[in-house]
Amino acid sequence: ESFSAFLKRVSLDCGGAGQGCMLVDCTATEDTIPALLLASESPAYTSVSANKKPFASSLEAFQQLTSPKVYPRVRYESTVGAGVPVVASLRRVVASADPVHYVTGSFSGTLGYVMSALQQGEPFSVVVRRAKDLGYTEPDPRDDLGGVDVARKALILARTIGLPLSMADVAVEPLFPESMATMPVPEFMEKLPSLDAGFEQRVKAAQAEGKVLRYAASIHVDSAKGTSRLEVGLQTVPADSPLGALQGTDNLVEMTTEVYKTAPLVLRGAGAGVGGTAAGVMADMVDLAYTSSR
Repeated sequence: ESFSAFLKRVSLDCGGAGQGCMLVDCTATEDTIPALLLASESPAYTSVSANKKPFASSLEAFQQLTSPKVYPRVRYESTVGAGVPVVASLRRVVASADPVHYVTGSFSGTLGYVMSALQQGEPFSVVVRRAKDLGYTEPDPRDDLGGVDVARKALILARTIGLPLSMADVAVEPLFPESMATMPVPEFMEKLPSLDAGFEQRVKAAQAEGKVLRYAASIHVDSAKGTSRLEVGLQTVPADSPLGALQGTDNLVEMTTEVYKTAPLVLRGAGAGVGGTAAGVMADMVDLAYTSSR
């Protein structure tokens, strides 16, 4: 029996016991999708997820989990920004029929740490090695430096706006060349100094314009033309902007809408770590328990 089938069977047994079943997904696998989708089939099931993959996989699964009929039984706040209420805030904006024009932000504490240190003049290779030693990166730092995790978070927000996008629609700029993508981790770490000069030049070029370098995701929406664009990669932003002023491992999201046009809605806070994610998951659990009992 596969893990996916096992989890669905256990969830069915739990829901069939008469008390209802709340599935809390803190894994990092798509195998939980069949169990999560039980919430779309019966009010006996509710789902809370900090796992990005089910919400960034097929568009069909996302739409099933977040449809107006099903959403009262599903929460996915901690898939983006851990405990920072990014998803809830964006859903409220969408529910108010306030057109979303632009969303940008830093969705990776690891890459935020790297960008802050680069801005202070440290070599890229030194910063990445220290981040790895501190446990800020995955055992293979390319899992963070590749930008795929940020892309998943941005895709979830884009879909929450209502954009029918997939991962294939996301333009992702990794922080290393393709030639370093498949080499063993020790060799990758040894080759990192070869990237130092390039990053130093980009930081200095940004500084010459009064700007700073940030690894960010951007969602562009042109309602008039019916087009959208989703990009993840290095950006130069004004040093005094919310994103430019961001330091360390904090996450930030900035939403520009018709209402929040001249003064964008900005959310900032600890977007990574056990504490923030646990707080976000617990808040979702309590929210669902409360709404289900009314």
